[in-house]
Amino acid sequence: MVAMNASLVQTLRKDYFGSPVSSLLTLLIAGCLFWFAAEFIDWGVVNAVGQADLSLCRASDGACWGFISEKWRLILFGRYPYEEQWRAGLGTALIVFMLVATAVPHFWTKRGFKLLVTGWLIAFVMFFILMAGGIFGLSSVDSDAWGGLPLTVILTLIGMTFSAPIGILLAIGRRSNLPIVRVLSASYIELVRGVPLITVLFVATYIFPLLLPAGWMIDGFWRIALGIVLFQAAYMAETVRGGLQTISSGQYNAAASLGFKPWQVYSYVILPQALVAVIPALVNSLLSTFMDTSLVTVVSMYDLTGALRLALGDPQWRQFFIEGYLFVAAIYFFSSLLMSRYSIWLERRVKEGGNHD
Repeated sequence: MVAMNASLVQTLRKDYFGSPVSSLLTLLIAGCLFWFAAEFIDWGVVNAVGQADLSLCRASDGACWGFISEKWRLILFGRYPYEEQWRAGLGTALIVFMLVATAVPHFWTKRGFKLLVTGWLIAFVMFFILMAGGIFGLSSVDSDAWGGLPLTVILTLIGMTFSAPIGILLAIGRRSNLPIVRVLSASYIELVRGVPLITVLFVATYIFPLLLPAGWMIDGFWRIALGIVLFQAAYMAETVRGGLQTISSGQYNAAASLGFKPWQVYSYVILPQALVAVIPALVNSLLSTFMDTSLVTVVSMYDLTGALRLALGDPQWRQFFIEGYLFVAAIYFFSSLLMSRYSIWLERRVKEGGNHD
C-alpha cells in the first residue's frame, strides 16, 4: 500500500508538477474547477428549489428544479397524450432493455444470437404497437404526436441499424473493380455528404411526398427515419472504407486462393477485421446520430430537445430555461458516456481475444 501511494505521488508530481509552468497551470485549472464546483453547489443544491412552486422559485437565488418537477413528462414524452404516456415509457423501456441485452457477451453465441433476433423483433413490434395504438384496445396516436425521449431513441436506433448495411455495401462498392459500381457508390457518398442533414430532412418531409404517385402516402415519421438512414449511410460508408484500407491485399489473395467467393472473403475475413479497427469511429457515428435527432424539430417533430422547447413555451416557467437545458444535457451526457465507455471496453475485449472481463 505504501509503495502504491509513493508511486501515485511520483506520477502526480511528474504529470502535473513536473515544471514551474506545469505546476502553475495545474493550480490555476484546479482553482477554477474548485470555484466553479463551489458556485454550482451553492446555486444547484444549497439554494435550489425542488418543488414545483413558482413563487418560491422566483424568490430564490438558486436553481429552480421545480421546473423539472412540473414539466418532466412533457420533456420526456413531448406531445404524446398525457394519459397514454405509460405506453411510450413501456415501449422505450423494451428498446433499452434489448440494447442492454445485446451488449452482454453471454448472448454472443449462435443460440444467443437467435434469442437476440427474436427479442429485437418482439421489441420493435411492441414499440410501434404501443406508440401508434389502434389495436388491442389502445387508442390511436398519430406519429406527429410522438416526441421526447422515445422519438430520440427510436430514430437513433433505426438510423444506425439500417444505415450500417447500406454503408458497408457503399464502402465495398467504392472499392469495386467495376467502374459503374465504383462511380455510382462514390457519387452517392459525395452527394449526400455535400448537404447538411437539415436539407435532407426538408426534402424527405416536403419534397419527397410530391414525387410519389397519386394516392400514395408515407407517414411523416418514416420519411424522416428514411432521410436519417440515407444520410448516415454515406458517413458510415467512409468509416467502413477506412477500416477496409487497413487490411492488406495479401489477405484478399489468401482467402481467394482457398476458394472463397468474393462475398465470403468479405463476410468471413475482411469485414470482421475492418469493423473492429473502426469501433471508435462507429461509436462516434452513433453519438452523432443520437445528437442529430434534435434537428427533426425543424420539420415539426419534437425529440428530447424539441420537447424541452415545448415546455419552455409556458411563459410562467420560461425564465428557468437553464435548469431545463441542464436536465436534457445530463441525459445526453450520461447516455453518451455509457456508449463511449462501452466502446472502449468492447475494443479492448476484442483485441484481447474475448478474454477480458
